[in-house]
Amino acid sequence: MGDVLAGIHATWEFESDALVIRFERGNRNTPKLFSALRERRVPHEALASVTLTPGKRGTVVLHAVPRPGADPLMEAAAGQLKEACDPYRLVLPADRETLAEYYRDELRALLPADAGIAEGAEGVEGADAGDIGEAGDAMAVRPADGFLVAAPAGPLSFKTYDGRASFDGMSEVAFRWSWTGASSEKWKAGDQTFSVRELSGVEWRSPEILDGYLRLVPRDGGARPAQPDRDPASVVFGLGYGPVHESLPFAAAVLAAIRGKDRVPVAVAAGVPEAARRDPGAVAERIRHLGDLHRAGLVTDEEFSAKKAELLAEL
Repeated sequence: MGDVLAGIHATWEFESDALVIRFERGNRNTPKLFSALRERRVPHEALASVTLTPGKRGTVVLHAVPRPGADPLMEAAAGQLKEACDPYRLVLPADRETLAEYYRDELRALLPADAGIAEGAEGVEGADAGDIGEAGDAMAVRPADGFLVAAPAGPLSFKTYDGRASFDGMSEVAFRWSWTGASSEKWKAGDQTFSVRELSGVEWRSPEILDGYLRLVPRDGGARPAQPDRDPASVVFGLGYGPVHESLPFAAAVLAAIRGKDRVPVAVAAGVPEAARRDPGAVAERIRHLGDLHRAGLVTDEEFSAKKAELLAEL
């Protein structure tokens, strides 16, 4: 198609095989998540339907409804995004409703016939994929076989209440604890590095919700602390830490890497042990913080000696 439809905070470009969503930047009223995403290319097969509904204060809303499992960002969000931060909604002035109807119908016509209603779904017999409600029917829409929309590109990092999370964009996630925020359980466990191959998923609880966190789910399925602030495989959010526009793209990128079929392992120089690639300054800082915990009585003499020896072995 090649046409462009400009709305509030975003522009839709209609390509022959995809919907390209470009988000406005530099406007303080634009949701920060949109500015962080910049642009998303959504293949038609990633969509279940397209709807047009009345919006607020004299607007209409075009909504490209993604199929379950098609977009790692929406999978990681798990329905926690506020309506105004939904990247698949295009808000337009109400006087452009006729134009919006035209593009809704044009885009609907390009959606694959099997992208909408799943066979045998109860209560949707004879329904048309384009008529699925604004929220969609999770039981009626055929899930995608895999991610069809690209995840935010890495490397990514953001500050949390109890440390800093980083992802190299391909194969490793690292948590580095803050001595002012991390629990004694996390300090005892030490800074953490996780191979994507050892993970089965990511749990993201929005920082806009009480007790938000990002937790990595290991493949071994072993027992984990119930509270994320005590789990070394998680980082917790607090007021001003881990905002949506930083933590959600991070969670989506890690989730996409976990489910990717063609992951490339991190290259390690031949004959160079893992410990040799540790940052000596970071190890020294960890030892200093360990000493602080020991003096405060949060770490026993035995735990202090064992952990210090482990850290020294990394130098």
